[in-house]
Amino acid sequence: MIGRVLAGWALVVGVAACAPASAPHEEVETVTEAALELPAPRDGIVTDRFARLALACVHKQYPNKISHLLNSDADVATPRDLYPAFYGCFDWHSSVHGHWLLVRILNTDPETPYRDAIVSALSESFTPENIAGELAYFQGADRASFERPYGQAWFLQLMTELREADFPEAAQWVETLAPLEDFIEGQTSAWLDKLVYPIRIGTHNQTAFAFGLMLDWSDTAMRPQFREKLAAKVLSFHEADVNCPLAYEPSGEDFLSPCLMEADLMRRVMGTEQYAAWLSLFLPQIPVNGSGDWLEPGMVLDPTDGKLVHLDGLNLSRAWALEGIASALPASDPRRPALLAAAARHKETGIAAVSDKHYSGSHWLASFATYLETRRGIRIE
Repeated sequence: MIGRVLAGWALVVGVAACAPASAPHEEVETVTEAALELPAPRDGIVTDRFARLALACVHKQYPNKISHLLNSDADVATPRDLYPAFYGCFDWHSSVHGHWLLVRILNTDPETPYRDAIVSALSESFTPENIAGELAYFQGADRASFERPYGQAWFLQLMTELREADFPEAAQWVETLAPLEDFIEGQTSAWLDKLVYPIRIGTHNQTAFAFGLMLDWSDTAMRPQFREKLAAKVLSFHEADVNCPLAYEPSGEDFLSPCLMEADLMRRVMGTEQYAAWLSLFLPQIPVNGSGDWLEPGMVLDPTDGKLVHLDGLNLSRAWALEGIASALPASDPRRPALLAAAARHKETGIAAVSDKHYSGSHWLASFATYLETRRGIRIE
């Protein structure tokens, strides 16, 4: 018996020895779509680079990470069949904010050399048939939490951008996407009734970031009842918060700062004086000497790792949160110079990391960079 066992182990070891050695970690990309022929980016226009990244991925089906609940064998399908509008850019939420990026470029850069390519790409995605397919997916059994809250918030941000647009195609696209918009509003409203605690993490499920986008959407879409409910929930969650442990950040996979995103959220539900006083208790560590070195940018050692590269996004989202916080304070507030100096450091680091070299970052970082560069979340009084 012992002899047979030893012989068996010898066979296993022998096979293992003959097997090829594990290759070092490499990013594997499956490219099935033809590359787009696009104009070269203009000198000094950084958002041209971001537009090219979004155009390259919004209809790139693979590689793809689906978040998909199957109720039967019939639910086994390709990303394009599951999500007929938002199947590209590796995952649903990245596809949605990739589409948002393209609309944002049309809104902020009327002279973009990519206008025709952008309109063509959006026209391909935003058809009644495609949105009916998206809505049907959301309405499937046990899918109430699909892309909640992050992806759903980005979809509402897409609707914000379309509603504020003045190019001729936008009004039709708003009408086309409205059924999914209404469904997400209803689902979110029902969820708020049941949500007892905020979600204070640095990744997709964080409520602070999503609620900020949702509040901005409710203002543009003129949904006062939704805004009132959400604002009340935000205040109940955070009005008494003090001493946020910013020194504990970031975690190793964060792309959103729990502390800074909460502070960026609260400016949307408080008046100037109330907000300035709340911020003093919530983030007392903000210096008044104008320095920018009180908050170090996140570091990424392996940009091919889809989780570690989240820290590149953290630098971008920190930068826009810091700018947002500063924008809500009185002009004479002594904390503003330090907030803006830290924002500039994070922006420089974050923008430099946005490239087409690794799909792990290129499929989504351009959206964060565009949100920052175009000051999307800043109030314009």
